[in-house]
Amino acid sequence: MAWDWGAVIVAAGRGTRMGVAENKVYLELAGRPLLEYSLGAFERCAAVSSVVLVVGEGEAERASGIAAAGRYGKVADVVVGGAERQTSVYAGLAALRTEGALVHDAARPLVTPEQIAACCAAAEEHGASALAVPVKDTIKVSDGQGFIVSTPERSALWSVQTPQAFRRAELLEAHRQAKEDGAAATDDAMLVERLGRKVAIVRGDYANLKITTPEDLPIAELLLARLKR
Repeated sequence: MAWDWGAVIVAAGRGTRMGVAENKVYLELAGRPLLEYSLGAFERCAAVSSVVLVVGEGEAERASGIAAAGRYGKVADVVVGGAERQTSVYAGLAALRTEGALVHDAARPLVTPEQIAACCAAAEEHGASALAVPVKDTIKVSDGQGFIVSTPERSALWSVQTPQAFRRAELLEAHRQAKEDGAAATDDAMLVERLGRKVAIVRGDYANLKITTPEDLPIAELLLARLKR
């Protein structure tokens, strides 16, 4: 039986590396706030029944206004996150009421409903999943002092993206355990891996880029035009 799916869309980050004062999810991409694109993708995904939007301090009204104006009816709650991503995700998970939980970074505006649904299906089959693409470049491991110490086999390396999909109760437990242990992670799959769980890879798309630095916006606009979204 398929799980009931909810999504945590994390939009509480700052625009430090973008070189802007405001949260980057409010920057415009082809005339619309970046945040709208993720909201739209989850709205169109039939597998998802509800969305919790996690925003920065003082941004709840602004984010709620965007969700209302765009008629994103699946947005069930807008909650304020914390200084760290883990804190923000945990706040969103606590507000969800579904069996399955997807976690997605609002800074990835070009995600598709099909990719979201594929993550849900893989998690239902394997317990957890994460969207990822094969690494294109040769990766080197350094010694921290500017010298290469090894070269991992490229065929085994994947660049992980979001969304990532889990059973909500298990992801909550992974977050609680990490907090108790003082462990930090750059994504939710890492936290679930700490529990000894396997996370299935769902083949993603290189177009699902994360808007991190100023040059990412024009690339996203070009991709958007080509994909006709």
